[in-house]
Amino acid sequence: MQLTLWSKFLDHAPHRLPVLDGWRGISILCVLAGHLLPLGFKRLQLNATIATTGMSLFFVLSGFLIVSMLVRNDNVASFLIRRVCRILPLAWGYLIGVLIFYRAGWAAWSANLFFYANLPPFYLRYNNAHFWSLSVEMQFYAAIALVVALAGRRGLSLVPIACLAVTAARIAAAPHAHASILTWFRIDEILSGGCVALAFQFSQVRNAAARLPAVTPFLLAPLLWASSDPGLGGLSYARPYFAALLVGSTIFRSEDALQRVLCGRTLGYLARISFALYVIHPLTHSGWMAQGDGIVRYAKLAGSFFLSFLFAHVSTKYYESYWIGLGHRLAAGIERKPATRGAVEVNPDLSPEHSSKSL
Repeated sequence: MQLTLWSKFLDHAPHRLPVLDGWRGISILCVLAGHLLPLGFKRLQLNATIATTGMSLFFVLSGFLIVSMLVRNDNVASFLIRRVCRILPLAWGYLIGVLIFYRAGWAAWSANLFFYANLPPFYLRYNNAHFWSLSVEMQFYAAIALVVALAGRRGLSLVPIACLAVTAARIAAAPHAHASILTWFRIDEILSGGCVALAFQFSQVRNAAARLPAVTPFLLAPLLWASSDPGLGGLSYARPYFAALLVGSTIFRSEDALQRVLCGRTLGYLARISFALYVIHPLTHSGWMAQGDGIVRYAKLAGSFFLSFLFAHVSTKYYESYWIGLGHRLAAGIERKPATRGAVEVNPDLSPEHSSKSL
């Protein structure tokens, strides 16, 4: 029964869903707006609200895609190589530059390069404050890889349990933490995306999602926004689930106006350069570029956006693409080795059950 269940998971794991690119594009636009634009009166805290909304969407997408990948292929070495080649070249390049510029100490180097700068004593003082989220991501990758290495795909059944446990910990131990950067008070946003990935392996859930009324995403979006507002207190505990439901409600829907926007070329392009945009954008709005008033301020702000997109485009096309390709080649080589070794070692006298295990 268990083998049948997990084979169904494997068969239905999504390889590529264009609608997710749309949400990724929206998430990076929200983050850029929250970090760079002056949005209304400060007491309204619109910048914090929209940036938190963007990060919640980003985390949900990450959890959905990572869990889907591991459902489809539980080769942990392959998974880690792909993630390392996707994240480290640009992230480490950025970090090395800013840490040298600020003459950071060895403790800061270690915390940033090994992605625990979001934990006390918080080494996020070097134009790298946004790297708290990447630290949460990398810690999630390490944890989920360890679970799958020890328990295989069955270990992914811990994702919903861990998600609820983190939310419970937020409620019990951090009642005033709206959007903590501490992993154990924030990772439920990633885990909630993983829950959607697991739920969607079942045809009944996918069919139910496809039959949702067209208005569903438009009802969930305001709830996500409200739960991202620092002034609404306890509603923030539901933010991971509003974000997960919002994304999940659009994945298997038939084509409509919203689907066409989410699957459009503009958001697709933003999704492709989103990682580089996220990593690079603080540098384009710091120092002299962040100074000035009136027309000068807005002119520099426009320049910051232009430079962010220019550098992100160049990085994605000419730098990151090499490392991503390398990661895919290395991972493919690792995935072929067990199959080749298994084929050589199979004894024709073995029972079918034994042979299937060796393969």
